[in-house]
This record gives sequence, C-alpha cells and structure tokens, in this order.
Amino acid sequence: MVPDVIRVAHCVLYVTDLARSRAFYVDLMGLNVLHESESALYLRGVEDREWTLKLELAPEAGVKHLAYRVRSEADLGALIALAERQNLPWRWEQEQDRPRLLRMQDPFGVPVAFYAESRTYPWLLQDYHLHRGPGLQRVDHANVMSPDVGGTMGWYMTELGFRLSEFTEDDDGNVWAAWIQRRGAVHDLALTNGSGPRLHHFAYWMPDAMSIIRACDILAGARMPEAIERGPGRHGISNAFFLYVRDPDGHRIELYTTDYVTVDPDFEPIRWHLDDPRRQTLWGAKTPRSWFEEGSPMEAFDGGWTEVREGRLRGLPVHVI
Repeated sequence: MVPDVIRVAHCVLYVTDLARSRAFYVDLMGLNVLHESESALYLRGVEDREWTLKLELAPEAGVKHLAYRVRSEADLGALIALAERQNLPWRWEQEQDRPRLLRMQDPFGVPVAFYAESRTYPWLLQDYHLHRGPGLQRVDHANVMSPDVGGTMGWYMTELGFRLSEFTEDDDGNVWAAWIQRRGAVHDLALTNGSGPRLHHFAYWMPDAMSIIRACDILAGARMPEAIERGPGRHGISNAFFLYVRDPDGHRIELYTTDYVTVDPDFEPIRWHLDDPRRQTLWGAKTPRSWFEEGSPMEAFDGGWTEVREGRLRGLPVHVI
C-alpha cells in the first residue's frame, strides 16, 4: 500500500529569539497567531484552517521537521510498514492540535512527520478586517537542498506517490532539481542540488502579485530592506511570481503566486536544461550567490543536526551575482 499523502502541511522552525521572530512573522508579514506560549508560536495564513508554521525557541536555529497530512490512520500504518521495511527510524510524537504525529527520517536525512487527524479552526479568508501585512494566504510548499536530487525524487515518487511537475537536467541526464506534488499544484516539495540535506525555503501562497510588492514596501518601511534576498521576479519553472525574504535567524521564506494546476492524468512533466537562464529567472534581477549556497540545518532523528554532505554535481549557473 502506497500511503495517500494529501499535501504539505506545516514546518517547525527553531528560532533563537521568539519576540524578534514574532515581530517579523506576525507584525510585518501578517501571519496569524493561533496558539502562543513562552517557548512557541503557532501561525497560519488567512486561508489555513490549522497552524502551518511553528516557531519554537531553541539555542540554535534550524528545522525540526517538515510535515505532511495523510488521508487516514491506515496511511500512517503504511508509513510505519515502509519505515520498518527500509530500516528508517520512526516514533510517535504529539503536537498542538495533532494528537498522533508520526516522526520519521527519510533515507536522505530529511526529518519528516505525518498526521491524519488535526483540530481545525474557521478560516480568516473573508474576515478582511482582521488581515494584516501583505496577506499571506496559505501554506504552499517546501524546498530542500539535496546532494542527491535524483535519488530523493525517485524515493518520494515510488514510496509516497508524489508526481513530477518540472525538472532540471543536464546533457548527461543528471537531474539537478525537481518539483514534485500530491495536491495537483506544481509542487508540495521541491528538491534542488546543493550540500544537504538543508531547508532552502518554506513558502506561502499570496493572493496576487501586488501583495508581494506590498511585502517589499512593508519591509522597506520598517527599514529592513536587507531582509529581501531575491526578487520580486518571475520564475520560468512553475511560472511563479516570487519574493524571497530571510527571517531574523536566516531562515528563507518564499512568497509565491500565479503557478498552475497539474491534475490532468495526461500532464507531462516539463524539462528545463541546466544552462537555460530562464528556468530560474524568466525576468528579474540576477540571483545572489547566497540563494544557491545557504540553507537551514535539519534536525537529526536522535538530536543534533543531520550531517551535511556534498553531492557529486557541482557548479552554479552563469547568471549568479
């Protein structure tokens, strides 16, 4: 039985100063506080019916896990069977609103969690009087830097039923990046070549391109233009209008809109050549080197950080600044 993964669901980030992180994510970016304690914030966009980002106070910044929602308890059982068959570590954990959270480490060192049951809350989508900031609407995807994009992509597609939307390939058939999905959008998970595993970014869907421009204005007005790492611009891959910002701990968040659906059974994955400059930037400024080289460390199953490995594919596109 292949587990029925519905969609990407949340990310848990370790942060070193919760007040500073609250000022960034809530006061400036406008995410909504669903739960709050002395050591954690649970946040959501206006369309999210459950929390989608947890900020947890810790001595060092990093990623606790990425989580996916599955359809039923039977799918959690199938994940345990997969873990035992492949000798992957797993355990049951609890989280706010999620009484049974299955924590695993995938074969490539990425900390992942799965759940079927969650308490939900009324959305805020049409409570326009409560909207703040640029208008982050809903969780969209995560991007993981991987030294083995092809292997990771193959595992998620074979074992978890992910489907390929777009990919980057060189003349020798090496896959440098892949966009894979479960919910019929372009991606729930992107895999990009680089030393890892590390989190490249966690992304929220925005209602339109002007909301992304407003995010730039808000950061500029707050005298924080340096938080803008890349964009605004448009990707060739996914067709997304994008902006990448860095939070006070250096975690990268993408604000993202205007991609497309992939639900048709005859959809054919889109191939991009590695040297095509339009794949990363259909239009916009050149990409800073930090965007290709920096990411957030990921927690190992038994504590500490997952060892970062370099892949055999090396090099950067020529249009990097």
